[in-house]
Amino acid sequence: MDFSIGMDPSMDLKEFQPQVLEVQTLFEQKKWTLGFCESCTGGLLSAAVVAQSGVSSFYKGAVVSYAGSVKESVLHVPSAVIQSEGEVSLPVVKAMALGGTKVLNVDWCLSVSGVAGPGGGSAEKPVGTVCFGLLGPHFERQEKRIFSAPVGALQREDIQRQSVIFAFDFLLSAVR
Repeated sequence: MDFSIGMDPSMDLKEFQPQVLEVQTLFEQKKWTLGFCESCTGGLLSAAVVAQSGVSSFYKGAVVSYAGSVKESVLHVPSAVIQSEGEVSLPVVKAMALGGTKVLNVDWCLSVSGVAGPGGGSAEKPVGTVCFGLLGPHFERQEKRIFSAPVGALQREDIQRQSVIFAFDFLLSAVR
């Protein structure tokens, strides 16, 4: 039986296997460790990685910090940054990735926070706005993307799926 997310059968974790295998190969070769700090993806990045056997050689875990209070208390994101910039912002994902490297004791940490919808968007940050942070040895980058869903799609799940695809591409572009 295939494990699918929600009711959308196109969200099979096997979809991410090629990217996960490439991450695994690169991280094992370089003897790096990896962790995630997830908000709007709710653990989907982590689930995609642990669906592949043998990943304990490099993958240490994830913090799913959906609430701002968890970002503050576990990842030590300053409340002033959340208050001034909002949870979906480049400064917040930067702080999440920094906190994640410390909490998870990893070389690389990828963070994600966004508005998956269908509600919660604003003119400044519409549904589909997702911010990504990546911190590694002598490397730091943040990016913002605005994803959309096809007509009739389960918008929330589609945005989460697009976020995971981009997150793996974002990570791979940094470590290749």
